[in-house]
Amino acid sequence: MTTEQYPKVYLYKRIVKAKLFIDTNFADKIDIDHISDEAFFSKFHFIRLFKQIYGKTPHQYLTSVRIDNAILLFQKDKPVSDVCFAVGFESLSSFSGLFKKNVGVSPSTYLAQQQCRKQQIIKNPLNYISGCFAHKFGWTEYSNFEEVK
Repeated sequence: MTTEQYPKVYLYKRIVKAKLFIDTNFADKIDIDHISDEAFFSKFHFIRLFKQIYGKTPHQYLTSVRIDNAILLFQKDKPVSDVCFAVGFESLSSFSGLFKKNVGVSPSTYLAQQQCRKQQIIKNPLNYISGCFAHKFGWTEYSNFEEVK
């Protein structure tokens, strides 16, 4: 049977099911064979359809989901090695390389930046709140709409 025999909606649903499988199981040891099995496609046909729909190969998408979840864990001050394994990478060096390629800085630099930002927020919280919101609640001494007396 070829894909022309199926309605496009049916094929799309199968690809979405595979994407949701990645979203749910990103931390597990999954590979393209595992993911394509979820969608009931051959590996190569699945890769073509997935890329056509999402603009990334399943592997690229899996990597981006893992990196996005790593960022969330870094925002909770988790150590780099713990984050690496928690999001499904088996090698710290491959995690660091992919993280830097996707985010622009190494995981340790990103973690340090997050910790520095948290300290800045604690030190000057009003710098991280919009002026109109702070004024509404009386958190600023002077507003842009009032003259200093």
